Amino acid sequence: MSFGAPEDYFHRIMAASVSGQEQERSKEAFFCPQQTDAVKAYEYLEKYSPTNNGDDPQKRDEEKNEYEESPSKRRMVQWRGNYVSEREAKALRHVFDDMKDHFGHHRSNPDVSVILTGLTHPGGRERTWEGDLDFIYNIRGERCKLAYIGMEICIDLIPKLVNKRDGRPLLRDYGKTWVYAYLPEITMHKVKSYVRAGTGWEISDEGIIEDPNRNLVAIEARMHDGLRQPKPSFWVTENDDATSFNDSSSFSRIGSVQSVQKDTDQQQIHRGIGFFSVSMEIDGSSSKVKPIRGAKGVDDDATLIFTLTSFSTWGVTDSIAPIVYGASLYH
Repeated sequence: MSFGAPEDYFHRIMAASVSGQEQERSKEAFFCPQQTDAVKAYEYLEKYSPTNNGDDPQKRDEEKNEYEESPSKRRMVQWRGNYVSEREAKALRHVFDDMKDHFGHHRSNPDVSVILTGLTHPGGRERTWEGDLDFIYNIRGERCKLAYIGMEICIDLIPKLVNKRDGRPLLRDYGKTWVYAYLPEITMHKVKSYVRAGTGWEISDEGIIEDPNRNLVAIEARMHDGLRQPKPSFWVTENDDATSFNDSSSFSRIGSVQSVQKDTDQQQIHRGIGFFSVSMEIDGSSSKVKPIRGAKGVDDDATLIFTLTSFSTWGVTDSIAPIVYGASLYH
């Protein structure tokens, strides 16, 4: 499947803010995957990522104490109208407000590590276990834990026609509970390598649509519907001339992603930074026994689930052809 336009999206939108030799280096990094192969990724991760201590309770507790705050010492502050701990607010400002250490063109090796907080079974007879990922940011020498990461993406707010296959509707609730997010293949590889280094689990390609012709991938980004969790917020730059987040001093919230998607003027592909919570799904040997890497009957690969919580955009792009299925409407 191909959903890229003839003119490569990421080369075009980034060229305005990167010049000369830097532009050539960035072009090599994005469009010459052989120069950023798995060996180099592993070398970086071995040097900068913490050892995976998921199977050693003592080491895991020692690491946890570095970024966990004692409840008795926790000081609550406000961030965007909500009370959170002072350390969490520091991480929220670092990631959401300052847009630091996100995955993408402007930060090839974010200073963040990944941990799996635990696996639970949702009930029933299925073998699939679920666990949430937390991200440890090194902010001026202090390790701060947060449940979110940022990635440079495009989100597709173009309405989709619903098709039927084997009597089942496809693309139903598009723009309500999920949207497509497009990003460079190399960025997804980087995210997967960080998760692998932090958790020890290999990451499958399930749920990832690849376009090798454009070096892009698409993921189905889930969204909360507002009933139990808030809908993802949609922020726009206040600088009309901005071409990347470096040019944008501030953003304004104009509503939820769902409400923006209903506006016909906004039904386009928007480029920016998406903020996600991430979970893992692992097929174990049964619903009773927690899966352990390498154990008999346990899948070698885990699946990543991305839930969009906020999106900050500095404009739209016409350089990506959206994913479109058949034109048969579902009623």
